[in-house]
Amino acid sequence: MQGDSQTKAPRARQCRELVILSGKGGTGKTSVTGGFSHLAEDAVLCDCDVDAANLGLLLHPQATETHPFYASKKAHIDSQKCSNCEKCREVCRFEAIMPVTDNPANQTSQAVQAGRTDHVNRLLCEGCGFCFHVCPEQAVTMEEALSGHWYVSDTEHGPLVHARLEPGEGNSGKLVSAVRLKARDIQKAQGKAMVITDGPPGTGCPVIACISGADLALIVTEPTLSGISDLERIVEVCHHFRVPALICINKYDIDLDNTETIKRRAGQMNCPVAGQIPYDHMVPKAMVDGVPATAYDCPAGTGIRALWDTMSTRLLSDD
Repeated sequence: MQGDSQTKAPRARQCRELVILSGKGGTGKTSVTGGFSHLAEDAVLCDCDVDAANLGLLLHPQATETHPFYASKKAHIDSQKCSNCEKCREVCRFEAIMPVTDNPANQTSQAVQAGRTDHVNRLLCEGCGFCFHVCPEQAVTMEEALSGHWYVSDTEHGPLVHARLEPGEGNSGKLVSAVRLKARDIQKAQGKAMVITDGPPGTGCPVIACISGADLALIVTEPTLSGISDLERIVEVCHHFRVPALICINKYDIDLDNTETIKRRAGQMNCPVAGQIPYDHMVPKAMVDGVPATAYDCPAGTGIRALWDTMSTRLLSDD
């Protein structure tokens, strides 16, 4: 039959998303994600740490798509309409509107000819629009500003969706949502088993945008007082959004007393410890070499492999 001779489209599979989080930066979240990316055989990879994306340092992505991202507005002063009343500069709490003479590089012949004394520093402008509302000459307009770019890339371990904000830009929660949506679209189109997402640290807007609707979260923590405190905060966020969460204790052997404290708190918070990874000097060596720690036969690599077995089984148990 004609249908038998045609290439069949990949079977649509239910999207399973594993999000790797940490209550604070520097706990080893991306190292664990890189190891999972190396071990997974049927996954779409996603880097939602758009403020400081670094999963690509381990996966060496080759971009196949580049898309601009606009999510903010900046003030612009029309020099032909400006009457130099300086009301905009008086109300700007961010000091983004300054005399042109303070920065000769920003002077334009048009501004000088019009006698305009103010210009907008786009790095300082927060897009609040106060200057727009107080300008008696209607010389101020709010223009869309480039906030960053997001990319679809090929890697040795599967497709990667990632992004990067422009310096000083905010709205990273919107960019996180755009990256996640594209990763899920690729998962459905290619029939991959899951999406593995390297989430942002902390508990703010980017984290909320990252975990909403996820199937499972892995929280990477470390046995320090700050690590314990931030672990409790991110567990509360996961519980609030009803996302099941497990805990990984990274470098567990640097303070065994704090490791035991984490285990006790995990039981009290109904958030089980799924695995623990020892301190291993091969991890920084792997970073220098630009490969995941699981590429080496080392204690940390063994710990990540055991953790992956637990997480993948849990994630796909009811697929």
